[in-house]
Amino acid sequence: MDHDPIRIGVIGGSGLYQMEGLEDVHEIRVTTPFGDPSDTLIAGRIGDVPVVFLPRHGRGHIYTPTEVPYRANIHALKQLGVEKVISISACGSLREHLHPGDIVVPDQLFDFTKNRISSFFGEGLVAHVSVAEPFCPVLSTLLFDAVAAAGGTVHRGGTFITIEGPRFSTKGESLVYRQWGMDVIGMTASPEAFLAREAGMCYATMAHITDYDVWHESKEPVTVEMVIQVLHHNVGLAQQALRLLVPRLVEMPTDCACASALETALITARERIPAAALDKRRLLVEAYLA
Repeated sequence: MDHDPIRIGVIGGSGLYQMEGLEDVHEIRVTTPFGDPSDTLIAGRIGDVPVVFLPRHGRGHIYTPTEVPYRANIHALKQLGVEKVISISACGSLREHLHPGDIVVPDQLFDFTKNRISSFFGEGLVAHVSVAEPFCPVLSTLLFDAVAAAGGTVHRGGTFITIEGPRFSTKGESLVYRQWGMDVIGMTASPEAFLAREAGMCYATMAHITDYDVWHESKEPVTVEMVIQVLHHNVGLAQQALRLLVPRLVEMPTDCACASALETALITARERIPAAALDKRRLLVEAYLA
């Protein structure tokens, strides 16, 4: 790494980094052992704090939720030194009181995807990371406070279900998710949150409610047009929240349990780990195998 570490990363739409107050903007190309990330990363400074932005679906939105190279994205941020990740994503509401235009900072995650690689591990190196609390509680609280201070209608807590996509839900599926106790629905939180935990990063989500999915009898079923309209309307709110949040993250405690998630997770005997598997994951595990 030939530059100073960037401790704060933001994953979301490409419009986020076109924000007032972002200075010294430049691109960084990163390659990883897990392939190339979704796009070139955009680095800059908010005040004196370095930040890096990654368009999750690539600029121009070229990857489906399933095709997003999640492992490469998280590993690329890790290579740059990122310790705290803010995810900004669209979601549907499964609850009457969570209105389109509102923000949810969830505290639980339900993975209902079917076709994604959800871990960095395998190929002879096994780890079982704890994700009882899949979103960092400390970072989530700071994010909630920043969105509220920016003037957003924001809700703290709730369970976020991730579906495979790219299609939207059937009405039957949406009604079942409500019966299961889910609060919001989206397509990208899994495996992103799990990979961030394996990488020792704090991770929190600013989920923008764009619609009522398809369960609501008095509302129109979700469309791409609805999603884009709300996201465009909320981009200024997201940018303002980030401007308020980033300086506060500098003072966030450095001993968060997220950073040492792998300390008790690695189970493979050191002498049985294949050299190729170790080399591929060295950035993630080296500190725990010394």
